[in-house]
Amino acid sequence: MRLLFLSTCLSLLAPFSARAADSKSSKPLKPCTIYSPTSGSFFDLNPLSVQPLKDGKKVSKDDRIESWHAKGYDYQTNFTLNFCAPVIEELEDVVGVDEAMWRNVSAYYEHGGRTYSIGQQSSSPVFRGRKLVLNYTDGSPCGAPSNRLPRKLLDDYDDDDDDRDDNKKSITSRKSTLISLLCDRDPLAPKASVSFVGASPDECTFFFEVRSMAACGGVSEAQQTLGPGGLFSVIALIAVAVYVVGGCVYQRSVMHQRGWRQLPNYAIWAGIGSFVKDIFIIATSSCTRLVPRRKGYNHLQPNGRGRSSDDENRLIDQLDEDWDE
Repeated sequence: MRLLFLSTCLSLLAPFSARAADSKSSKPLKPCTIYSPTSGSFFDLNPLSVQPLKDGKKVSKDDRIESWHAKGYDYQTNFTLNFCAPVIEELEDVVGVDEAMWRNVSAYYEHGGRTYSIGQQSSSPVFRGRKLVLNYTDGSPCGAPSNRLPRKLLDDYDDDDDDRDDNKKSITSRKSTLISLLCDRDPLAPKASVSFVGASPDECTFFFEVRSMAACGGVSEAQQTLGPGGLFSVIALIAVAVYVVGGCVYQRSVMHQRGWRQLPNYAIWAGIGSFVKDIFIIATSSCTRLVPRRKGYNHLQPNGRGRSSDDENRLIDQLDEDWDE
């Protein structure tokens, strides 16, 4: 019986799972969203994207008025970036980038009074294994060593290898940004915590690490088409179907019942009609007592002259005295 119950549940739930899989594969993904190829979880990075405030809109406590920042530490500069959207700051004189593309810069830093782009906008996160990554490319040219950021060298860092690599690098190489997003379920943590990890020796690639609840994954809105009421209704319908189908199979195969007696708990369902009938009779009989009735002879005065009971008693006593005499 238990095996039959489980098989019935799986057969009823199969169309819903197939429909969800078809919707996931057929509908195009929204920008800045992705499904995990290993777990199937849905990741939406749009909550991390900072958008310019609309004219006339009041700033709430949850609205950001500037892009995300990361401290460069030994690189002696700070980095500014946004997720799946350009930075909201107005940039001018971006080194090595056409003026038409200044509005499309998603990460940059400033040094020596000049602005360097480290990547143009990209709204397509990718998975590398189990790592969620966002990559910005086509920034400012990597340039010569004189244009690099000054660093506080730690320990015995040798920069000779960088000089040899510079001769091999093409002048067309451009700066890029690689952002690794990690899950952070701490409810007291900020929406996103951006940390600068480091850069390649030629400073063409900059690495960042971001911890956020948005990188934890979940269920997409397309799969949440049913509200709480609809979901409860589906569960109730599945439970009723399993009860009826499983009960009928059990009554027919085990109890050898036929006809309407194949229904589970047939005696209870057969007695519902008489039960409802009794309840209807009780309810209607109690309601008829509240209906006003027409006055008949039972509401007339006991005598036509409207005498009181004391007058009748005196009259009876007087007749008794006359009778005794």
